[in-house]
Amino acid sequence: MTRLVLLLATVLVVAYGCPNIIPKSTWSTRKTNCRDNLRSPVPWAIIHHTATPSCSSRAACTSQARSIQDHHTRTNKWCDVGYNFLIGNDGSIFEGRGWSKVGAHAKGSNSKSIGISFIGNFQNSLPSAAAISAAKSLISCGVKLKKIRSDYKLKGHSDVFSTECPGRSLYNNIKTWGRFVPGKA
Repeated sequence: MTRLVLLLATVLVVAYGCPNIIPKSTWSTRKTNCRDNLRSPVPWAIIHHTATPSCSSRAACTSQARSIQDHHTRTNKWCDVGYNFLIGNDGSIFEGRGWSKVGAHAKGSNSKSIGISFIGNFQNSLPSAAAISAAKSLISCGVKLKKIRSDYKLKGHSDVFSTECPGRSLYNNIKTWGRFVPGKA
């Protein structure tokens, strides 16, 4: 099964110019019981931060992703990690709920968005250039795969819910990415 997943990931990279996404089957030991399918393409990409320590190596980011998943499933009682994707400061992209399952990342907006969360707290600093580049590449890939609408709106979590997420510094940065539209509209 893992070979098939890696083969499919390679095909996506070659055919669509998609970044390497670390499949959940290679970083998580938990079975998911999420059932709600996401209707694609979604109109929004919502940016988050995990408000946890950041990570800058594959091993550290894998550990952080597992910890976040444990918190979401054990404490929050969710069916899986709430985000569709997690991004480490080393530029690694971890599959959370992926392209096909409704996330639990932005109450009231989950069914119309892909939730991308940077691992770390970005209130007073930015994710690495590699992490930001990975997020932009992931969004582009989603558009090419018709998982995200070509006329999508980029939002911070705080645009759709009363929160400090994705952190002041990261929020100010995503305003410069293009396609940024503040607020719920």
